[in-house]
This record gives sequence, C-alpha cells and structure tokens, in this order.
Amino acid sequence: MASDFSRHLRPAPPVGATVIKWERGRSDINTDQLGEYLHGKVYLARQKRLLDIITKEKIFDKSQQANLSRPDRYKLGLARGKRLRQLQDIHGWDEEDFVMAEYLVDDVQPYHLHISLFTAAMREQTSDQQRAYWMPKIASWEVIGAYAQTELGHGSNVRGIETEARWDPKTQDFILHSPHLTASKWWNGTLGRTATHAVVVAQLLIPDGEGSDPKYTSYGPVPFIVQVRDMKTHQPPKSIIVGDIGPKYGYAPMDNAYMLFDHHRYSQLDPVTGQFTKSKNPGALYGQLTRGRSVIAMHARLVLARAVTVAVRYLSIRRQFHDRDDSDKNGPEMSVLDYSTVQIRILPLLATTFALHYSGLAMRRLYERTRNNGGGGSGTTDGDRVSQDADLATLAELHSTSAGLKSLATELAANGVETCRRAMGGHGYGGGTGLVQLNADYLSKPTVEGDNWMITQQVAQYLIKKAKERAHSLKSRALNKTEEHLKSYLSSRGKEPKFNVMENNAAVVDAFNWRMSWLAFRAYDTREVQKRPWNSLLIDFHKLSRAYSQAMLVSNFYDAISSSEVQSLPPTTRETLTDLFRLFAFQTMDTESRDFQNSGAVSSVELNGLSGTVLALMTKIRPHAVRLVDAWALPDYLLDSALGRYDGRVYEDLFHRAHVLNPLNKVTFNPDYKNNEIVMGSGDAGQILAKL
Repeated sequence: MASDFSRHLRPAPPVGATVIKWERGRSDINTDQLGEYLHGKVYLARQKRLLDIITKEKIFDKSQQANLSRPDRYKLGLARGKRLRQLQDIHGWDEEDFVMAEYLVDDVQPYHLHISLFTAAMREQTSDQQRAYWMPKIASWEVIGAYAQTELGHGSNVRGIETEARWDPKTQDFILHSPHLTASKWWNGTLGRTATHAVVVAQLLIPDGEGSDPKYTSYGPVPFIVQVRDMKTHQPPKSIIVGDIGPKYGYAPMDNAYMLFDHHRYSQLDPVTGQFTKSKNPGALYGQLTRGRSVIAMHARLVLARAVTVAVRYLSIRRQFHDRDDSDKNGPEMSVLDYSTVQIRILPLLATTFALHYSGLAMRRLYERTRNNGGGGSGTTDGDRVSQDADLATLAELHSTSAGLKSLATELAANGVETCRRAMGGHGYGGGTGLVQLNADYLSKPTVEGDNWMITQQVAQYLIKKAKERAHSLKSRALNKTEEHLKSYLSSRGKEPKFNVMENNAAVVDAFNWRMSWLAFRAYDTREVQKRPWNSLLIDFHKLSRAYSQAMLVSNFYDAISSSEVQSLPPTTRETLTDLFRLFAFQTMDTESRDFQNSGAVSSVELNGLSGTVLALMTKIRPHAVRLVDAWALPDYLLDSALGRYDGRVYEDLFHRAHVLNPLNKVTFNPDYKNNEIVMGSGDAGQILAKL
C-alpha cells in the first residue's frame, strides 16, 4: 500500500466536516437537552453503557456483513445472538438492556421470536402451573421457542388455518396433521433452524362419539406447545418436516420456517400440557394489543429518524449547481437541502418522526394508566367506577382503532425510508447510505400482523358502530375522545365550521377531527342506511381509517407542544417543535385537501394558502435541521452510514469502504471469455458451476 497515492487525497472544499460544523453552529437548539426530553436520561445512559460494551466485541463488527451470503448471515446472526446472551449473563443485563443491545447491533438474531412472541404467548396464555414449569426454561434458553400460527394458505384469517389437532380418546392424546400443502406453517421466525419448541395453532377437533369413524366437531383454532426437535440431536421427528423458507427481501439472519405434520402424536402430560387458559380480563387483552401497537409506532419513528438523519446530514453537505438568482457564479454551489424540491421530501418526514413519537408515547401512557388502575373492588366508589369505565372504554377504542395507527405508522416509515434514499440522488443507491438493510428489513412491517389495507376494516367497523350509537342516542354520555368528536360533529351537522387553521393550532386539531367524523358518518350512511355491500366500501374504509389515524397523530402532537414540559424548553426549541407540528399537519392537510374542503372543515381560501405556508415553515425549520436529527441520539455504530456519519466525513468514508473494505477488490479476475478460469491464476474453471 506504500504506492497508494489515494491516501494523500482530500475532498474538494468545503469539506464535509467543516460544513456539518457550520450547520450545527447556525442553530441555538440545545441538542443534548432536546435528546434528553425525547428519550429520557435512563434511555440515553443505557444506550451509552451498552454501546461501549458492544463495540468492543469483534463479532458485532458491521464492515463485512453486507458481503456475506444468506447462509453465512444466518450463522453470523446465530453467533451474535449467543454472544448477546453471554454478555447478558456476564454483565447482569435486565430485559430492557438486552432489547437495547439487540437494537444497537441492528441485525435480527435467529433467537428474536423466542425472546418476543414465544415468550409473550407462554406468559400470557398459559395456566399458573404451566408458567411455573415453562418460564424458567424459557428465560434460561434451555428451550428455544417459536410461534407457529401463519400458514402457507392463511395469514390474517386465523379461523381459516388448516392444521388439525384431533383428539384421540383411546390414547388420550392429540394428533397434529397437515391435510394439505397449504396447511404448512410458513413465515414463523426462529422455527426454521433454531427452535426446539413451538406454540402451534391448530383447529381443535373433538369426536362426537366413539367408533371407528366418528364425526368431529371443530372448536376453532387452539394453541398447543409442541416439541419440534430433539434436545440433543436438534433433529425433528419423522412425523414433522421443518426448515427455512429461503431468501427474503430482508431479515437475512432470520430462519423463517415451513413446517408440516404427518399424524404427529402429541401427548398431554401434566404439568407439560398443551392446553392454554385464556385471560378473562378484557382490559388485559386490550392493554397488551395497545402496548404492542405503541411499540410499533415507537419503532417506526426510530426507523424513520434513521433515514431522515442520514438524509439531512448528507444533503446539508452535498452541493450541486449554483443558485440561479445569485450573481456570484464563482461562489460555492448550493447545498442540496436548500432546494425546495428536496426540502418538501425531507423536512415533512423530519416532522413525522416527532408525530409518531408523541402518539407512541400517548398509547404507552394510556396502557400503563389503565393497567395500574386495574378492576374495581368492593371498596370502589361510584366516581372510581365512572373513571374506570371511561378508561376501559378508551382502551377498547384503541384496541379497535390502533390497527389504523399500525397501518399508517408503518406506511409512513417504509415510504419515508425510500423517499430519503431517492432524495439523496446517486449515492442514495449505494451501500454507503446505511439504508440498504434498514429498507429491506422494514418492508415486512406493512404486511406482518395484518396487511396495512386489510386491517383498516377494524377501524371502520368500530367507527361505524360508534356513529350508529350517536345517531340513535345523541344525548348519551361520551366515554372516550372518539365518541366526543362524533357527538360534537352530529350536534353541529349541517354547518360548515371552516376552522381558522392558519391562526389557531387548536383549530388545526378540530379540523382533523371534524373531517374524520364526517367520513365516519358517511361510512355509516352508506353501510347501515343504504345497505351497500361491505366489499364495495373497503376503499372508503381505508380512507376513513387513514383519516382517523392522521387525526390521532395531529391531536397527540398538539397535546405535546401544549404541555408544560415543552413550554419549559428554551424559546427556539419550543417554537421549532410548534413549527414541526404545523408542517406535519399542513402537509398532511394539503395532501388530503379534497376531504377537508368537502367536509366543510377548512375553507378553500385557506386550503389554497397551504403550499405557501408549508414553504415558509420549511424555511424556518431548515437552519435547525441538523441539530434536530442530532437530538434523536442515533450513534454512528447504529447508522453504519458513510453519508450520515456525525462528523460529516462523507466522501472519505465512502472511498475507504470501496477501496479498503470491499473484499471484491482484493481478488484479480480473468475476464478473457475464451478461458473458463474465473480468478486469475487459480485454475478454478468450472468450480462456480459445481457450487450452484
């Protein structure tokens, strides 16, 4: 390397490190203070502590993982999962420490579904006796579990799954069987090559009587705890076929599975029983789903924040062309982020990260409050009962409608990552973005746990029900915010409020809730009054769900900027958060302007002024953009991005990754088509075909 003259070359001025320092100097937002406000001291301290440990472990080095084959990615993921578990034992990490460590490594480990879905199912759906037996084994990783519900032929429609569990009264056991190819379990993470056990959801079939050919009654889908591999050999029994489904868009280390049963006999032995006892506490059921969907929203905001951080930092440094209205043509070229056509793609997404953050927090707090309140006892006062009824009604509301938030949040994040990539131009296509794996991995989210279009039916069904209740009983007490909005709309129906959104932030929230209520009553009218077929209304229902979720994001954002916590922040930070609220709301309103006008929520005059207002807001936010993304406290190790690195050394890092780290450049190839040799001087002709 002594003759490598590239070591002495530097980027043309202004260099990225200088530009990014200047960007931070033009804003007086206190990044540390804003970051502490967003995350809290405990989170930031945990991140720093774990980052110091992880970055010292060679197994977590990210420089070559993109160059590995899929089988090697699984092996690396397994090794990383084992090391994380070892570090947990060494350092005494609690559950939140482990989750944070997994997040920082940012490469899904094959054990992930054991830690999450399998553990949750076993904790929440088993009896006390079963938990006493299983939970210590699960916590110690003595058994590794997966959750096998989705099948090749059925996903969201759980009632349609085909795997059977027939009770045999003679032998007192169940016979698990896959009657069709489409009954194969499919997509079940951790099951393909890693798990020893699985929670298997199957149709419970009980014989009506005795005899050689009894009739069976179906009791619907029921979960069973099944051992799928030998604890010593890790091989499945002959009556089970199980394996990895192969390459996917992302999640290369995850062994998503297929699994078929051939009259697999499953013995029921206490305390290791395969039957589950379901919770009878509806609040707990609502709460778990609400908490899960708050996690989805919080995860979406960090995924989007990563993409926006990379884009804002890089586009601040990247320069292209001179300002056409600048008379000095010898000065520096324009920063790409100063182009309005780039700002309109990136800065509203920056605002969206905060919108998702506040709705995720609101749902988490609601879950914690209702969980802590619990059920009423003999000493409960009437006032307490009213409060608890309202809490349960609110939680039931979010149980039904949080499906809409999941749909919208994952769509905003997934689309936002791709928008950021495209806005970064040519370099956005390269591996130096740090977005290649993030983009591919996150593409699963709009379809898992319900396709983003299909699950919005749940929202529409709930809102139609509530609109019907209001239409028949306007004077009844509203128990949650949705009922309040519908009641307010119905009492003023026929009027066009045309809220003054340009001058009043509270009016912005009112406009979003009015538009949502208008769509809800229109859906009620078409379905319940006109009796139109459900399938003919699904597109309208998706729009209704989207409107409801947008109103939720706007309402929670407004509540946050109105809180004493934000009001105590320094003036620039406080004003910028308000600008971000208005940018998110107005850009959304501009996109959906037809419904805001038709519903009478906003006048055409104000709607026509939205584009100019959005442009003015972006101009105000632009000087603070770098400090705002800094506040998300995303370490360089997590970003793994040449374009988005904190110090701005973009071009130096890009060249280093290509010239020094790329293993392809360490091999000399033979391009002569007449010679079948591939690597020069290796004599390896024909070996490539032999490996295929």
